[in-house]
Amino acid sequence: MSIYIHDGTSDLQSITLDKSDATFEIAGASFPEDARDFYEPVLDWIDEYSNDPLDELCLCFKLTYYNTSSSKIIHSIFEKFETIYDKGSKLKIKWYYEEDDEDMYEAGLGYKDRIEIPFELIEM
Repeated sequence: MSIYIHDGTSDLQSITLDKSDATFEIAGASFPEDARDFYEPVLDWIDEYSNDPLDELCLCFKLTYYNTSSSKIIHSIFEKFETIYDKGSKLKIKWYYEEDDEDMYEAGLGYKDRIEIPFELIEM
């Protein structure tokens, strides 16, 4: 399985997806011009991962900001992993937020209420 790494820039987050390391992390701000195009490699990676998932995987989200189109993709990411979770893979989501960032905290709560995967909100 391939490794996907996108080094962060001023307007795009860093992404590290590595099955051999049991790493799934998205961090930083997300407001790409075309979110669907930007996240396509991530969605493809998840599709490939779903064919032979690990017994356990932690999905770490350390977002500082994201726009509406990114939020739709994040929801799609959660839906894809929820399918994997429903088939018996032990998954958990860690949603990190800054101490004073109520928007990211509330966003995490919203996702937590909509999905079945164990979801932890962690203040940084």
